[in-house]
Amino acid sequence: MLIISNNTLPSSAIEKLNYYGDLILLEKNHVVYDAISNHPDIFLCRIDDSFIIAPNTSIELKETLSQKGLKLIEGIKPLGKKYPETAIYNAVVTKNYLIGNSNFIDETIISHKGNRRIININQAYTRCNLLPLLDERFITSDLGIYKQLLKNNLEVLYVNPKKIVLKDFANGFIGGCCGVFNNKIFIAGSLNNFPEGEKIMDFLKGLDIIELYDGPLLDVGSILFV
Repeated sequence: MLIISNNTLPSSAIEKLNYYGDLILLEKNHVVYDAISNHPDIFLCRIDDSFIIAPNTSIELKETLSQKGLKLIEGIKPLGKKYPETAIYNAVVTKNYLIGNSNFIDETIISHKGNRRIININQAYTRCNLLPLLDERFITSDLGIYKQLLKNNLEVLYVNPKKIVLKDFANGFIGGCCGVFNNKIFIAGSLNNFPEGEKIMDFLKGLDIIELYDGPLLDVGSILFV
């Protein structure tokens, strides 16, 4: 199994992830602003067995991912330095839905959506703010996303992101802290250090929660499993 995250993860979290698979850690770059420049969910959007990748992703990363067997489809719009140009590939694609701000999502993602229904939301940082579980249930740190998913009769939990850490910002977001593989939920941090941790644990009851280190929740740009 291949796991993609970023190189600012604590060493104990990296060690634990290495137990589960072959780890690729993104390094910082100058394509987008510094705080998110090594976040995989900024550069990659997964659809089925393929990844839509920003065209101005580094050649080195493209080559590394291709050599590991990932099927990459190059997007049309390059990422920019500022929001919303940094959020072009930050959509959420599930079995039945494409969730994001359709004003900003790269056309390549939309053209590969198949029969999925688009749920349009205002928050362009969709994947950062939304953790999709395998059964079309969701956890979000954005009230707008929460309300829109409820309108679409989807089961969703809202948590306040105030205590999620993202360097240089007041807070990060819940989607960026987590990754999902089968019935396992990987979290960059400990829910015991999060005010609404118990609420998350209740929502995830029956799933295997793997806390990668004993500390506050870190927004690391998601943990992607291939």
